Amino acid sequence: MSEIKILVIEDHNLTRIGLRAALQTQSEMNIVGEAANAAEGIELLKTLKPDVATIDIGLPDMDGIELTRTFRQYQAETEDYTTKLLILTMQSSEQAVLAAFAAGADSYCMKDIESEKLVEAVQTTYAGSSWIDPAIADLVLRQIRQDFPDGNSGTAGKRVLIDGIDPEIERTIESYPLTHREMDVLELIVAGCDNAEIAKRLYLTVGTVKTHVRGILNKLCVADRTQAAVLALRAGLVQ
Repeated sequence: MSEIKILVIEDHNLTRIGLRAALQTQSEMNIVGEAANAAEGIELLKTLKPDVATIDIGLPDMDGIELTRTFRQYQAETEDYTTKLLILTMQSSEQAVLAAFAAGADSYCMKDIESEKLVEAVQTTYAGSSWIDPAIADLVLRQIRQDFPDGNSGTAGKRVLIDGIDPEIERTIESYPLTHREMDVLELIVAGCDNAEIAKRLYLTVGTVKTHVRGILNKLCVADRTQAAVLALRAGLVQ
């Protein structure tokens, strides 16, 4: 794997040391900078252009969600979308999680995550997919089910909850569009249906549904159904 340049934005010294120690166990991971507040973090994001930035929500001068929103606006203005943003926090509340995705976060991890899972989260985020901590995955899906109880989309105002998609992923979706049947399956994934329920609703075998799910995950470049559901809403795929 090529080198992954990482910026750590965290106001607690001991936490920064721990993050650095965990990530530098991997030879391909290079900590290119550290910031103890949002103002310094934004400047380093602009100047260092890291591949991935880990951002604490509880920064002293600006919370990590607002930092994420501010930097995403900067990226949109400069058309420089190379840096991926990974929220790293102790906050697992629904409000914090959804606000982070609404601001444009790529991934969301809890600070008590195991070191190997943190490495996996950074690698997955670097590769262009969203990594969602298992501790909050059910929360994200629950919100999706509330917004789309019948597998049909709501208004654009609901989709904006987790709006914002990496242009590279958008181009991949355009190059490898989902088939009509894959779209049917994806809508039911967003609605929270398991494979058996999808098979029942679409009059398919469970094996066929599994094949479609694999195709969806491959085309969307995601690792699991939760990531597929989040990306579907972020990209506006569910109509």
